[in-house]
Amino acid sequence: MKVLDAIPLTLLLPLAVFLALAPFAPEPHLWEKLKMLADGTLSRPIDIFDLFLHGAPLALLILKLLTSNHLQH
Repeated sequence: MKVLDAIPLTLLLPLAVFLALAPFAPEPHLWEKLKMLADGTLSRPIDIFDLFLHGAPLALLILKLLTSNHLQH
């Protein structure tokens, strides 16, 4: 997890929020792709790429927060 420790939270947090919500109208791509995944219609390579592009920073942020030394007792 040293790679996650090397990524500053001050960089990861705004990046994760921005990409999770972009584009802001008419609907964020991440939400759209998650709905497609749930419906079983996520099959085009561009849609799969979009899911990873918009979701990866958020997944890294969650991992970083879960594995952070501050949160462990």
